[in-house]
Amino acid sequence: MQSTLITTLLLPLALGVIMLGLGLGLTIDDFRRVARYPRAVITGLLLQTGVLPWVALGLALLFRLPPELAVGLMLLAASPGGATANIYSHLARGDVALNITLTAINSVLCLVTLPVILDLSLRFFLGEGQYVPPPVQKIIEVAAIIILPVAIGMTVRALAPAFAARMEKPIRVLSVLVLVLLIVAAVAQAWETLLTWFAAVGLACLLFNLASMGIGYAAPVGLKLPRRQAIAIAMEIGIHNGTLAIFIALNVLGNATMSVPAAVYSLLMFFTAAAFAGWAARRPAEMAAQPG
Repeated sequence: MQSTLITTLLLPLALGVIMLGLGLGLTIDDFRRVARYPRAVITGLLLQTGVLPWVALGLALLFRLPPELAVGLMLLAASPGGATANIYSHLARGDVALNITLTAINSVLCLVTLPVILDLSLRFFLGEGQYVPPPVQKIIEVAAIIILPVAIGMTVRALAPAFAARMEKPIRVLSVLVLVLLIVAAVAQAWETLLTWFAAVGLACLLFNLASMGIGYAAPVGLKLPRRQAIAIAMEIGIHNGTLAIFIALNVLGNATMSVPAAVYSLLMFFTAAAFAGWAARRPAEMAAQPG
């Protein structure tokens, strides 16, 4: 009961407060810049929907995962970025406006892409397809946790810029505290699952996580996008919405085994993303090259 209260009420509330805080540091111009230079958005979307499912498929075949675990890994790959991607990007000095834009677009896009990828995965690994309804309710929850608080924060900044500036450091500290709480809660909830399944799927999940963040950073850098945008894309496609994947596995597919990769990945990504954020935040700020 206590863990359910934490995950269903307290953590979403804490994430909402942090997203409000991130909104205090954003202006309409941040989003206009993203719209004016769409290469970063297009790059992030192509990597998320066109590259990551193939990486997950390759790892599933390489490690010869049991069919249900392989489908679970594909389900994870088809899930959009999670709310914590925005927090990690903020801590790593990434382009948070780009993160929020990608999260919003990806969440809507997955209404189409997730059912298709999941149906193909079920056919490939289990020999049978299954209708998977678009996760509309979960997308609405994402909007409630991310977009609405950010909009409120931006409004406050427009009306009280001095207050918004004073709150930047406390919000950064709160972000770290909430991430620690998320890690503790994830370990507590997934401990039995980790002990049972980590040997079977842990390395595949870890490599998928590292590949996601690595590709998410290297591809934008190779395309000469600004480093802040590369950090944002790495976080966006490296931190998947494991909650959505677990929800679909348990409540739509009715298969607990398929939820295992998302549970394992959701724990591992906290540590890998924290390491990446620490590395990115310590690097000297890049001389800004105007994106094209």
